[in-house]
Amino acid sequence: MSRRQREAGRGRAAAARDGSSLRWPGATAKFTLFGEVLWVGVLCCVAGIGVVTIPAALAAGSAHLHRFLRAEDSSLRHFAADFMAALRTGWLVGLGVAVAAGLLLLDIVVAGSRLLPGWQAVLTAGVVLLAGVLAGLAGTTALWQATRSWRSAGRQWFRDARNDPAGVLWLVAAVVLTAMVAWQLPPLVVPGVGCLVFAALATAVRPRPSRS
Repeated sequence: MSRRQREAGRGRAAAARDGSSLRWPGATAKFTLFGEVLWVGVLCCVAGIGVVTIPAALAAGSAHLHRFLRAEDSSLRHFAADFMAALRTGWLVGLGVAVAAGLLLLDIVVAGSRLLPGWQAVLTAGVVLLAGVLAGLAGTTALWQATRSWRSAGRQWFRDARNDPAGVLWLVAAVVLTAMVAWQLPPLVVPGVGCLVFAALATAVRPRPSRS
């Protein structure tokens, strides 16, 4: 038996012991999971083309991926139903995020011109706040499916962020990597968005000391 086979056997045994293969049976097919993440990226990019529809698209993509991981029906029909449900009030979230992101991007551009006194601090603050807004959006969309309420999902994300700052840092890193990949090669925004949805969902379901 090769070392790779022994490691795979140990991985399956560990999954059986901690119950992860029972909780997330769809994750056992790693190549299929990768393809589903790419498909979610396509769905989210198409559904989010209206800009204010981005939160609803990410929420529907997260719900779709969650169903796939649970080995439940993850058809396009369910994605469309989730998208329409999330869009009812999610467009307001999208409008708010678009305005906030636009103002922060303007702040970054102006600070990058180096014409303002203390531009370094302004630039740093703008980048940090923008990453925080986008991470908060991604984290909230991953929690929307549980309550079908944007307000409840946002409150839950803030509670989780308080209890799990490391998870927030992981999510910020995912946002930054997605932005860097999209900036360097725009077509890669599609798989990048899929990976971001997956990262947000993984962060949302990871164990925490308390979820109160």
